Amino acid sequence: MITPRALRALGPAILVTVALATLIWGLAFGGGAEPLVIADPGPVARWGLPIAKLFVNLAAAGMVGTLVTALFTLKAGERPFDTALDASSASAAVFTVAAATTGFLTFMDAFNPVLSLGPEFGAQLGRFLIDTEVGRTWLITTISGATITVLAFAVRSWTPSLLVAILAIATLVPMGTQGHSGEEANHNIAVMALVMHIIPAAIWLGGLMLMVLVRPLLSRPQQVTALGRYSTIALVAFIVVAVSGTVRAWVGVGSWEGLFSPYGVILALKIVALVAMGLLGAYYRRRLIAGLAHDDSSRRFWGLVAFELALMGLASGAAAALARTPPPSDAVLPLGRTPAEYLTGAPLPPELTPERWVTAWEIDLLWAFAVGFGAFFYLAGVRRLARRGDRWPVHRTVLWLGGLTLLLWVTGGAVNAYQDYLFSVHMIGHMLLSMAIPLMLVVGAPVTLAARAIQRRDDGTRGGREWILWAVHSPIARVLTNPFVAAAIFIGSLWVFYYTDLFRWSLYDHLGHEWMTAHFLIAGYLFALTLIGVDPVPWRLPYAGRLVLLVGVMAMHAFFGIAIMMQSGLMVAEWFGSMGRTWGLPPLEDQYLGGGIAWSVGEIPTLVLAIAVAVQWSRSDERTQRRRDRHADRTGDAELEEYNARLARLAERDARAEQEQATRR
Repeated sequence: MITPRALRALGPAILVTVALATLIWGLAFGGGAEPLVIADPGPVARWGLPIAKLFVNLAAAGMVGTLVTALFTLKAGERPFDTALDASSASAAVFTVAAATTGFLTFMDAFNPVLSLGPEFGAQLGRFLIDTEVGRTWLITTISGATITVLAFAVRSWTPSLLVAILAIATLVPMGTQGHSGEEANHNIAVMALVMHIIPAAIWLGGLMLMVLVRPLLSRPQQVTALGRYSTIALVAFIVVAVSGTVRAWVGVGSWEGLFSPYGVILALKIVALVAMGLLGAYYRRRLIAGLAHDDSSRRFWGLVAFELALMGLASGAAAALARTPPPSDAVLPLGRTPAEYLTGAPLPPELTPERWVTAWEIDLLWAFAVGFGAFFYLAGVRRLARRGDRWPVHRTVLWLGGLTLLLWVTGGAVNAYQDYLFSVHMIGHMLLSMAIPLMLVVGAPVTLAARAIQRRDDGTRGGREWILWAVHSPIARVLTNPFVAAAIFIGSLWVFYYTDLFRWSLYDHLGHEWMTAHFLIAGYLFALTLIGVDPVPWRLPYAGRLVLLVGVMAMHAFFGIAIMMQSGLMVAEWFGSMGRTWGLPPLEDQYLGGGIAWSVGEIPTLVLAIAVAVQWSRSDERTQRRRDRHADRTGDAELEEYNARLARLAERDARAEQEQATRR
């Protein structure tokens, strides 16, 4: 049985050795490193590129996972937390070198230049890094890794560490846009599935490595607590990895027959490793973590951790091999593509009929996860309150779940399936994202529920409750929840988005589309929060001021819709005018309809907001009056009697003054 002390030294060696062995086998079996018939880059590039990518993935886990896990399990300012930051910095250094190597070998593999120290080779490499998307990706990734190396070593407190963790997660996003998924059908689904697979896998693996590293620095009770918190993170990561991996695998395999291809066999090996790790995690959580105070349980636990690291190496090596293994041919787009397939990566859908508003689905994995976890954690919070005898208003739960359901339909239903082809459908989605859905979510009061339901930590660490309350009371939150700032963001982003290249970016780049969805949802949420929210914000306008602000925003919103209707030219004409669809309104008429939707239908949620503000104003007056009545009942109307007595004294004084004046006369 491996002792904890030995595991600290052997853990990384077990991980890397198994990953390398699996990668070499996968490349040999799947043909990922076979010589090319034309313009073969040589064995160094063919074998070195996947090995470099493997080290990028492993180092990314150490860079990201240690930071995220430390922020939720350890206390800033103490040695274990500092160890996590040092491990992240060291991993980021390896990540930087591996990313630079990957970029260089990608250049060699793609262009097969003659390697030399001359200016021509340098110029070719420079053009690759600047002018091509893949080159820019690896250049940005390398620079980001070097930045994180310095920052993770320099910071030691909560907020800077959080910012470094966010930067580290963002650094992994461009990696998900690379690989062979760009030539596959359902490109957007493949890209998002890969991004959603890479990030939680890195957190999962990096968190486990951190638990191994800090074990000698924690007492037995602290180990139990830290591992229990990490197991929650690992459980969420496992769910995301499993679901996103399944979606990504199906896009790559394409059919049941594809499971018997070399790609399918390597994929099956990775699935077996992931399932085994999931079972181990469940065993840890239910049986072993609580028993770590005993020596026998401790040795057995850390022995299983060594086995889990081997499984993670197996899965990492298989993943790196899959990135170089051609998927089954039926997953690749045909050569004779339609205009819609060239633009969107998917065939033109059939005509949008009334029934297809219900039956058409194109799930966006990111928002499906957001909806699923949002519903689960909200209901878990309500259940926790109910178990301890506290009540939570039913209407808040209903509206929260209704808002999430509508969000799922907008991001994965008919709106998502047709918004790339019809501007009017795109505008329906925009109005729902920025106005209807935020209105329902704000009434759900998630921050108030979290503050009441999530257990408070007393050991100086920060959990979900502490991080949520920190975010609510942070300086940036105070700025964003200012009513005038929120209103400016809400209405100003309409004009900035549609009358700049941001709209074009959201159509051509799936990451731009995800940014658009998140931006309008958050902008609408902040605006609704300042008007009718019950969650805490630093300052709110009086009710009369809220109505005046809302009327002004309604007027500017209506003017935006009219401006769209008055457009004489087509917005992003090379997109909406080039789909080749034979159904629906002509593109310019459809754009006119979209402007009408923004002008008319979009005002309905605003009207609901105005009614809600008026109702809250009325109830506020009623509560104030009842409070005064209760005070009067408690004091026997003493305040009113004192007021009447004061009036009587003033009247008596005036009468005496008049009498004295009459006497003098």
